[in-house]
Amino acid sequence: MTGASEAVEQAFISPRYLAGIGDPSWITQPLHRVSGWSYGHDPLIPRVLLTSPDQLTQLRLAPGDPDDQDWWTIRQARTADHPAWAATFQARTPVEIIAAFTDALTDPSGAPTASPDPFTTLQDAGWEPPRHFGGLAAPDGITRIERLGNPGSDLWHIETAAIRDPTIWRAVFTGTTPLHLIAAVTRALADPAPLMRDPRRIPGWARDRMTVHTRHVPATDVAFALERRISALTERHHHVANVAPTPPGPARGRTR
Repeated sequence: MTGASEAVEQAFISPRYLAGIGDPSWITQPLHRVSGWSYGHDPLIPRVLLTSPDQLTQLRLAPGDPDDQDWWTIRQARTADHPAWAATFQARTPVEIIAAFTDALTDPSGAPTASPDPFTTLQDAGWEPPRHFGGLAAPDGITRIERLGNPGSDLWHIETAAIRDPTIWRAVFTGTTPLHLIAAVTRALADPAPLMRDPRRIPGWARDRMTVHTRHVPATDVAFALERRISALTERHHHVANVAPTPPGPARGRTR
C-alpha cells in the first residue's frame, strides 16, 4: 500500500483550456533533448531561444506581461516548398496544448499527405458556430476558434474567455501555418481528459466554470511525468528511424 509520504495531492482540472500554464519544460525539454534543438539564449535575459537542427524554426519563450500576445512564439522561415509561418500563444495557454503543436512539428514521420481540417475534431466533440461570431465554440462557450481574413492574409485565432471576464489566453497562427499543426492543437482542445496541476496553483480565473477534483497520486507519477514523456517521444523517433524503406520492385518492361 502506498504510504502518505509516497503520495501527493494533485488537482485534475477540466475543461483543460482553463488549467493554467503548467511547466514550460513540458515543451522545451523534449525539443532540446529529443529533437536536438539548440539553445542560444543570454543567461542575463529572462527568455529562452531554441532553434531546430536545420536552423529553419525557432521557439522563443519571452516572459513579460501575461497579456502580451507573444509570450510563446514559434516561427519557421520560408523554404522552397512552403512559405514562412508563425504561431503565438499567450502566457496562460496550458503547456499541453502548445506541446501538441510542437510534438506535431517535430514528428519524424513528417506531415500527412492530406492536410486535415482543424475544425473536424471540434465538430465531432460538439463544438458549434457561436452566435454573432464565425468559426466554432466549445459547448460551454468559453473557447472559440475562427479563421479570419482573406487567403494570403488570413489568420487562425483561438480565444479562451469567460463571460464578463478578461480574455484568459489567445493563440494566433498565420494562414500559412501547416494545417496539421493547427489540427494537433484543436485535438488537444477537444480532448476531454482533465489536466493535472499542483492544487496550490489552481488558476483564479473562471473558477465557477471549471471542474476540479483533487486526489492523492503516487509521488513518482508527478516527479517522473516529464521523463516518461521524453522517453515516449524518443521511442517515436527511434521507431521511425528503424523502419526501413520498402525496396523498389523489379522494373517492368517488355519481355522477349
